[in-house]
Amino acid sequence: MKNYTITVNGNVYDVTVEEATEGAAPAAVAAPKAAPKAAAPKAAPKAAAGAQGSVKVTAPMPGKILAIKADAGKAVKRGEAIIILEAMKMENEIVAPQDGTVASINTSVGASVEAGEVLATLN
Repeated sequence: MKNYTITVNGNVYDVTVEEATEGAAPAAVAAPKAAPKAAAPKAAPKAAAGAQGSVKVTAPMPGKILAIKADAGKAVKRGEAIIILEAMKMENEIVAPQDGTVASINTSVGASVEAGEVLATLN
């Protein structure tokens, strides 16, 4: 038996692997238990103190922030570009999912982001 700690999409799992001998039937597989993981909080350089919107705007893919088109406090319409994200040598507009006001921008120009990372929040 060997014990491993595996991280999948940011979730940490402790896994025990049993080495099979030739001719042996496979052992039943138990569901892995998630190990507690301390996540480092991300800095929000342009976020107003205590300002958090109820609508999260997340990165659809990993990439690099090229431009921020809307600052905190700006009213935006659904489909309006908030952030420009470069991924796979293409510029992608990250747009407002609904009408609202930008509550916070949680990234900065030049930052590398991962898929699912919160880039901005709206009220």
